[in-house]
Amino acid sequence: MDIHDWPYIKKSARRKKRLVKKDFDRRLIRLDKRQGSLWEKRRKLPMVPLEKPYQRGWKRFFVLRDDIQRGPKAEFYQTLLSKINTCYYHHDRSFKQRKRRRNRYTYLEKPQELRSISSYDWLHNELKLTEAEKALFNSRQVWSRYSNRLMTEYVFIEPWRFVLTIKPHIIHEKKQHDELLEKEINEIASHIRRNHLWPRIDKIKNVNHRYWKVDAFEKLQYINPLKNKPRYASTEAYLDY
Repeated sequence: MDIHDWPYIKKSARRKKRLVKKDFDRRLIRLDKRQGSLWEKRRKLPMVPLEKPYQRGWKRFFVLRDDIQRGPKAEFYQTLLSKINTCYYHHDRSFKQRKRRRNRYTYLEKPQELRSISSYDWLHNELKLTEAEKALFNSRQVWSRYSNRLMTEYVFIEPWRFVLTIKPHIIHEKKQHDELLEKEINEIASHIRRNHLWPRIDKIKNVNHRYWKVDAFEKLQYINPLKNKPRYASTEAYLDY
């Protein structure tokens, strides 16, 4: 039997629309993967040293106190400091931030503390702390404005061993620039933005960009003891409450 003698199955209008939609989604998936691979290539570009380094503001971080540096445990505390140190950057050496108080603007010094460890990082030991280093931490309860509940974190109990120092923030190197790579990234981004394709791409990838908030824990003033109770038990639950 010749191939031309086969019966022709006509596609319905609904099937044609579905095939067009599937083809459109496949092209969006390929476009999104291409964009992700380009971002990864840009991220892996090496750093190139500058011929003339320049200063860009100031940086403030913790260092060992002078007497601790000369002590027998200088290496121990220096290793611990490298795990919990924080570094702030500012355009001014004073590190003051603008605050409004009683309809007037004042400049207050920006506070800086050592890094506190969350309960998750403490449980999984993300900072690779030794037992001797863990003995220098204490737990405390802090209110989280993101989850609206008390959270446990671990803080260093001997912060007096470290002092803040301010040094110029010198830029010695920059990211290597690939003109062709940046051109293709900009073309894909402009195409997606111009045709408003992000909602469809997110739907295909099952991505939700709603504001992150932990809803598993209700605020204390909104907790209802009768919530999700059967109707016959409402009277008993009300009397117990």
